[in-house]
Amino acid sequence: MSKFRIEHDSMGELKVPADALYGAQTQRAVQNFPISGLRMPRAFIRALGLIKAAAAQTNAELGHLQKTRAHLIRTAADRVAKGEFDTQFPIDIFQTGSATSSNMNANEVIAHLASAASKKPIHPNDHVNMGQSSNDVIPTAIHVSATLECSEQLLPALKHLQKTINKRARGLTKVVKTGRTHLMDAMPLTFAQELSGWSAQIGSAIQRIEDVLEGMRRLPQGGSAVGTGINADPGFGAGVAAELSRMSKVKFVSADNFFEGISAQDDAVALSGQLKTLACALMKIANDLRWMNSGPLAGLGEIELPALQPGSSIMPGKINPVVPEAVTMVCAQVIGNDAAITVGAQAGNFQLNLMLPMIAYNLLQSIEILANASRILADTAIANFKVNQAHIDEALSKNPILVTALNPVIGYEQGAATAKQAYKQKRPIIEVAMETTGLSREKLEVLLNPLQLTEGGIQKK
Repeated sequence: MSKFRIEHDSMGELKVPADALYGAQTQRAVQNFPISGLRMPRAFIRALGLIKAAAAQTNAELGHLQKTRAHLIRTAADRVAKGEFDTQFPIDIFQTGSATSSNMNANEVIAHLASAASKKPIHPNDHVNMGQSSNDVIPTAIHVSATLECSEQLLPALKHLQKTINKRARGLTKVVKTGRTHLMDAMPLTFAQELSGWSAQIGSAIQRIEDVLEGMRRLPQGGSAVGTGINADPGFGAGVAAELSRMSKVKFVSADNFFEGISAQDDAVALSGQLKTLACALMKIANDLRWMNSGPLAGLGEIELPALQPGSSIMPGKINPVVPEAVTMVCAQVIGNDAAITVGAQAGNFQLNLMLPMIAYNLLQSIEILANASRILADTAIANFKVNQAHIDEALSKNPILVTALNPVIGYEQGAATAKQAYKQKRPIIEVAMETTGLSREKLEVLLNPLQLTEGGIQKK
């Protein structure tokens, strides 16, 4: 048997692998763009399947597509959405900027599957792509895929991370540690207070992402080639949005202005910007964990992260903070993705953006790796770190910055002299303060009580 079959499109005949479900246009793209080996993400293919199913249903309801044919298209598109045929989407992400090739890839696969179950041929353009253009399908797929991935993966992961942080904080409300500014000793705070800052960062990130998803739920489907809606029923866009909402359980609406939705990727930039902000927050948290875990002898040694794997091929017994390290690399990748998306989004030349597949790939990658990293950070690092209480207490007792609490009693100048002497002599601040201030140990124990100092306020004379 031949390894190939002959397919044709408007440009002529072409050999296609015999077992391929796609046709000539997909094969041309495979041959034209052997660039990276990177393929459109699963989430994007899912969105294409959902859109094609919704389009078939809407066209049938509007009376433009025969119901039996629409049912066959929808059945095939549903299978594509579920991931049964991901291997049939071989086109590189670095392709035509409109991702017309990926749209036709979906049209051809769905038409092939539907035709196999039909007595009459189903055409990829005339039937599967009815009322559509790559120019509104692909921007819609970006919006749908990113919204679903955020709703189903990223936001639940972030809420889990915040819940994990809060749970750890509740058990550490009385554990006081040395605060640090400029990486130098500062006034004390509790572990719970420190973790509350992390929790607030994640909570703010959740809110910002939820806010920006409002724009992503506006779909340009129905704008067709340039935004005028040529060859699409006036009710097509709203119908597709309603059907997608029913199918996905996420509320989508038809965009107020199709010209914006097709020519610009401002909503994707806004979402990417919030993903970058989240990356900055996760980078801060991961690096805090790395510093707190540093040691075990020559570092801060405040906590001990779980030992997950050997840390060196040459130094026996070395254990590294591998999960926070992985998270920091995820964050760096997301920040880089945002830069690429920003460049891509300005490529909206007149009526169409021409970097859509790259934007889609980077946006979906950012969402995926942030979701996965957030869960790993929560479950492996934050949920299971151990606090080195004795080491923390020892460092805290020798922290000369505690003298700050005496400012209202002895003044800044005498406080500075006391701190410098304690630094120089490497003695606990309370011992030095007894000599320099004339205050009794009992009085100083009250004024310098670390837990009390975490509550703020002015010390009484």
